[in-house]
Amino acid sequence: MKRLFDLFSSLLGVLITLPITIPAIIAVFLQDFKSPFYLGKRVGENGKEFSMIKIRSMIVGADKTGVESTSSNDERITKIGQFVRKWKLDELSQLLNVIKGDMSLVGPRPTTKTSAAEFSDNEKKILSVKPGITDFASIVFSDEGEILKGSKDPDGDYNKLIRPWKSKLGLIYIDNQNLILDIQLILLTILNFINRKCALKIISSKVLRLSGDKELAEVCLRENCL
Repeated sequence: MKRLFDLFSSLLGVLITLPITIPAIIAVFLQDFKSPFYLGKRVGENGKEFSMIKIRSMIVGADKTGVESTSSNDERITKIGQFVRKWKLDELSQLLNVIKGDMSLVGPRPTTKTSAAEFSDNEKKILSVKPGITDFASIVFSDEGEILKGSKDPDGDYNKLIRPWKSKLGLIYIDNQNLILDIQLILLTILNFINRKCALKIISSKVLRLSGDKELAEVCLRENCL
């Protein structure tokens, strides 16, 4: 049922978002006449690697620097890329990954091979399901770039400040996943663009109800420094 929902919704999503993605793709191409797409190697279900399709927001060869986490003031981000990232247009192209079957609409965000190698035994459970475009953590940390802004060690700060909470949220999703929760998270993702504070309150309440973890529920409100 989840696969049918993913396939139907993704095909519909591609059609609906074409008026947005096509101009973005053209703008990215015209800035340097290089491919407007970036294929990032990610680890998916059962540790299988796949190429995640993204509308390119960085200069060509940005991944060769070895830095995987990205702050909002990262010099590798292009001017068009700033706009693409702000409105999450680079993630719309991942609907193609869902259609291919590499990803799901909802699930823990796909991770790099380097990050997966650092997973604890408990975190490895995250690799037991297909990664998704959105989930609890994607909404709570949709401002990840701002959190890492000005960081001298983005990867290190990501692992200290963000990853522990993202992993906990990913595990909560896995333990409670069902079609109704998927629909709720998709709607909350949309609400996050309209009224972020409201979306975070709903997620905090839901996380507390599903896990009983008061500290994590408080983090989900994003009212205090991590």
